Amino acid sequence: MSDNEEIINVIETLFQAGITKDLSVLKEIHLNDSKFSSFSDLPPYDLKDYQNTIELEELKFVSISDYSYEIKSPKISIFGDTAVVAMGLIQKGMLVDTKAYTGEHMIITGRATFVLVKQPTWKIAHIHLSKIG
Repeated sequence: MSDNEEIINVIETLFQAGITKDLSVLKEIHLNDSKFSSFSDLPPYDLKDYQNTIELEELKFVSISDYSYEIKSPKISIFGDTAVVAMGLIQKGMLVDTKAYTGEHMIITGRATFVLVKQPTWKIAHIHLSKIG
């Protein structure tokens, strides 16, 4: 598998967790290091560390049923053992309120930037997700 294929595979593994609900993969693909950081397209919008990112991703994916995603026009730039991936991203699903037994369709159209480092496999070191309108 080429570096580009491995990198896209890591990013797809993140979003596939929303479909499969296999959240154990999240810890495997993120860099468990104090240098890790992320910004989300959902509140809270502050800069998060590894642990908070994993917890919020798990919460997001268990709260959304019928989750799907589409990666649009990914641009992968590799600089030695570091890669930057910029892309469009569409996420869809049903946001479920288990207390009220209600659901709300959601579509998040946005942009995403991922920074990955190779140690020895590609791991996500930074995520920045932002909504468009």
